Amino acid sequence: MHLNAINKDFNNFAVIFDMDGVICHTNPHHAIAFAQFFDRYQITYNDREFEQHMYGKHNSYIMSHFFKRPIQGEELKKLEEEKEALFRETYKDKVETIPGYLSFLQQLKELNFKTAVATSAPAANMHLIVNALNIADKMESLLASEDVNLHKPHAEVYLKSAQNIMVPPSQCLVFEDSFSGITAGLNAGMKVVGVLSSHTKKQLPPCSFYIEDYRQIDTEKVIALLKS
Repeated sequence: MHLNAINKDFNNFAVIFDMDGVICHTNPHHAIAFAQFFDRYQITYNDREFEQHMYGKHNSYIMSHFFKRPIQGEELKKLEEEKEALFRETYKDKVETIPGYLSFLQQLKELNFKTAVATSAPAANMHLIVNALNIADKMESLLASEDVNLHKPHAEVYLKSAQNIMVPPSQCLVFEDSFSGITAGLNAGMKVVGVLSSHTKKQLPPCSFYIEDYRQIDTEKVIALLKS
């Protein structure tokens, strides 16, 4: 088949990436930032709690869990900005992808797949990473926490991404690393690849495929998953 025909075919399919733990292995840096943040407020925490109540969760949930009371409105905005500023300062000179990601993204774009980022992180974090990796022009949609009303495991961010790129949810493949994120993708009616950066298969909902990094997947596998 001629390459132009292939490109036309796959322009109707999309791959949507979460960011933390999927494009970059940021969770250890978020843990450092949260540890610094909680120490300021004399909040107790441990690694098990971080695994269960931080990775893949929105800041409103995380703050409320660790402060042991509802954190909302202006208080949430202030505390979130404080913590995320710590993360950006910690991570700004350390941005790197999970192995193989940039090569995999390039393969997708060569076949004219539409691609997007759909993260629960604040927009400032998303732009820090997207700009550092120079991938903004490779994404047809970029959605962060501020762009939705309902956060993962609700499907809104994935359904809105599909709407932005004008691809039916059934023709979108999601890459996610957390229980709430995978659930969001499944709730959107999309197939999901589990990225095992922070959890094991047993800790996650069933996915169509699993990877530890992007050297374990290629466009042929993406096509097979989307057409299965």
